[in-house]
Amino acid sequence: MKITKLELFKVPPRWLFLKISTDEGYTGWGEPVVEGRADTVKAAVMELSTYLIGADPMKIEDLWQVLYRGGFYRGGPVLTSAISGIEQAFWDIKGKYYNAPVYELLGGACRDRIKVYSWIGGEKPDEVAKLAKEKKEQGFSAIKMNAAGEMNYIDDFSKVMGVVERVATIRETCGIDFGIAVDFHGRVHKPMAKVMVKELEKYHLMFIEEPVLCENYEAFSEIASYTSAPIATGERLYTRWDFKKIFEQGAVNIIQPDLSHAGGILECKKIAAMAEAYDMAVAPHCPLGPIALAACIQLDACTPNAVIQEQSIGIHYNKGNDVLDFLKDKTVFKYEDGYVSLPAGPGLGIEIDEDVVRELDKTGHSWKNLVWRNLDGTVAEW
Repeated sequence: MKITKLELFKVPPRWLFLKISTDEGYTGWGEPVVEGRADTVKAAVMELSTYLIGADPMKIEDLWQVLYRGGFYRGGPVLTSAISGIEQAFWDIKGKYYNAPVYELLGGACRDRIKVYSWIGGEKPDEVAKLAKEKKEQGFSAIKMNAAGEMNYIDDFSKVMGVVERVATIRETCGIDFGIAVDFHGRVHKPMAKVMVKELEKYHLMFIEEPVLCENYEAFSEIASYTSAPIATGERLYTRWDFKKIFEQGAVNIIQPDLSHAGGILECKKIAAMAEAYDMAVAPHCPLGPIALAACIQLDACTPNAVIQEQSIGIHYNKGNDVLDFLKDKTVFKYEDGYVSLPAGPGLGIEIDEDVVRELDKTGHSWKNLVWRNLDGTVAEW
């Protein structure tokens, strides 16, 4: 089998899809994108395509090594995101060739379903309590919320108490067993992160995500000493070499590799295996589209230390178009009792509606995240 063509589709709200075709009629889909840098990743994929036309897509490990190591410079969000989407498409092709889900080719399923959580917005306590209650009534047993807006190195304590008040109302409304994850989004610097996690301690959080930026990993140990809540990070780490320092430090409890950023399905499987050796859980990051989510569920299926899956249906980023719009079978991600069942179809287990993809590619997008500033005019983390 040989690769004959790579096609890229920039579709709203902020995604980039890849279709790889072969001379034997098998096709595979991947989702190579960096949010806000879709055109840059698109160019990277096309540049890498010179290694791929005429190659055998079944040789996934070898082609990954060529793409990652063959150009001398390696790593970072653009290159590894481009490789991630290409690699996802390879697995989709391989699964279709053997008429099996990807997880069957990676050792087989170790579970029947995986727990999922939903994101809620809202900046006021009454809003978040209402939204969390709605998610609970829909069958979700866990949610994630942003902790705060822009925050300076040292900031007003009222901002901390605003976060505490919102978490408190969710806990009171939804009960002790309802999972609450608070995403600091790397917006909070170490001095304020210590204050915030200490104040949130009594609400028994499911996890605290990115209490500081992952490049400030040396701060995790100090922050962890102020809370018993599990610390999670990893959405902005790329390949097992980036994760290595997190494992060795030992302060993080949950890693969150993104299968569209960290090198693809097999690379994240390797990262998850490393985490298992350090008694750490895996909760793949996925605020993206249907292909990325399908790849995550394939990984979850065969990864014993995977504990919960992020998904973006109805997330605030999805304006105009949402995850299910691009699928022929919209029941494949049906959630029941806070879980999603493992897909039975071959490859990634989804069938992309190519007509919809091609039509929305004509619209495209130019999504960029906001640029925030503190009250003194300095640029703040988004």
